[in-house]
Parts: sequence; structure tokens; C-alpha cells
Amino acid sequence: MHPLLIEGLSDAVGFAGGALVGYWASVLLGLDIFGQGDGAGQLAGIALVGAGGGGGLQLARRWRSPRWGLARRERGDE
Repeated sequence: MHPLLIEGLSDAVGFAGGALVGYWASVLLGLDIFGQGDGAGQLAGIALVGAGGGGGLQLARRWRSPRWGLARRERGDE
């Protein structure tokens, strides 16, 4: 499989998975991100979703680097 395809798919899965974890964390804390207005609860919930997405992306990149970094270096892609 092409290395850029692997990179894109793993980034997308990591971001989406992290965002879902952040969403469910906000639901468990009672923060309604889809509520009326722009109160502190909605903003905190949105921040949790964003932080979860960013964290999931970083985890996906850390998961991918030891697996694919050596193969890319051996081929001369880096």
C-alpha cells in the first residue's frame, strides 16, 4: 500500500476516534455541545472534542512512526 495512503488513513482514523472520545467525555461530564447559545458548557465540550481529535491524531502518528519509518528510510523516501 502506498505510504501516503497509509499516512492519510491513519491520521483520519486517529482524529475521528479521538474526537469521538472527546465527545463522549463531554457527554459524561454533562456538557451539551449542541445546546442553545454559546455558554461555558458548550465551549468546554467543543474544546474537549478538539483536544480529543488532536490527541487521537498524535497517537496515530506515534503508532505509525515505528512501523513505517524504517521501511521508508530503507527505500530512500525520507
